[in-house]
Amino acid sequence: MQSMAAPTSALDGLKVLELGQLIAGPFAGKIFAEFGAEVIKVEPPAGGDPLRQWRLLHEGTSLWWYVQGRNKKSVTVDLRKAEGQEIIRRLARTADIVIENFRPGTLEKWGLGYEALAAANPGLIMIRLSGFGQTGPYRDQPGFGSVGESMGGMRHITGFPDRPPVRMNISIGDALASLHGVIGALMALRHRDTHGGKGQVVDVALYEAVFNMMESLLPDYDLFGEIRDRIGTGLTNIVPSNTYTTRDGKSVVIGGNADSIYKRLMHAIGRDDLGQDPELASNVGRVRRTAEIDGAIAAWTLNHDLDDVIATLKAADVPCAKIYTAADIATDPQYLAREMICQTTLLDGTPLKLPGIVPKLSDTPGEMRWVGPRLGEHTEQVLRSIGYGPDDIERLRAARAI
Repeated sequence: MQSMAAPTSALDGLKVLELGQLIAGPFAGKIFAEFGAEVIKVEPPAGGDPLRQWRLLHEGTSLWWYVQGRNKKSVTVDLRKAEGQEIIRRLARTADIVIENFRPGTLEKWGLGYEALAAANPGLIMIRLSGFGQTGPYRDQPGFGSVGESMGGMRHITGFPDRPPVRMNISIGDALASLHGVIGALMALRHRDTHGGKGQVVDVALYEAVFNMMESLLPDYDLFGEIRDRIGTGLTNIVPSNTYTTRDGKSVVIGGNADSIYKRLMHAIGRDDLGQDPELASNVGRVRRTAEIDGAIAAWTLNHDLDDVIATLKAADVPCAKIYTAADIATDPQYLAREMICQTTLLDGTPLKLPGIVPKLSDTPGEMRWVGPRLGEHTEQVLRSIGYGPDDIERLRAARAI
């Protein structure tokens, strides 16, 4: 019987050059690295990616960095120096993808724009992540994720109607832009490798990535003049789907908005009068009586502790959940069963839990080969691979180009 070779990683053989810093560009690079691509992360020699110093630090390094930088090779290059720009040109000649999230025009100023790099590598794909994209009247304005979330429509609908808009306590705008960038690059790779061998630019604006998540926000306004507003913990015109308080002062999320689930929910809480009401058989009717339905559910949860609420609703096959903290996530059996809690050990021997890898591929799953590397850890190795000898590397060091 012929033995089967072990599957390679999904992106084995793909070479990615990451020029961005902080969140959007490096998040895209992380995804490629987790699924087997060789990701060469270029960092400024003085300090590296600022993310190395963001949030909680262990021995001077951010714990976030160990996630964002995993499986990447760290190379220090000063992009403002001619010698550093030449290093990038050499690296780009054999790259499949370049990721950058500088303000539009910055790479062109350094002679590293797409046209310049693609002249030597026509198959090159460049992911360009920016606040407003590479074109348009706002092109040159700075735009962080917070700005994209605001202009993309997300902030206006998030929070309670009697309070100012709130933000998620994560950089969701940057992450959404990164995901769109990865999707676009994979589509560009498919086109390049199937239809002619030419690369292209994947132009992602943060505000557009957020706007792409806004469902029927625009057509609802265009046809009906509706401006969707904040409604707190509910979901506009989808009923019931809300957060409710239990007798022991905790919160539970209940989603009973599918027609059959709604009936099961009402039966479970002893309100068959609402569950069997023909006017409430579909979401259209339930929307008109949102307050009545939410009031009935809220009255029931207030008479039961959280554990009893969840047990009752699970028995009725109604989607529900407590609101997890990090402590809940770290010990949850579902997270553990799907390897979403990844145990590693830092160089100083400190054990550390990191998030697992998403999505789950059946034959070529992603993996964590190493955590975020030390600044410049792979500089000499990478430079030797593109033709720099020991004397060249010493010269670059003397010039502070690396």
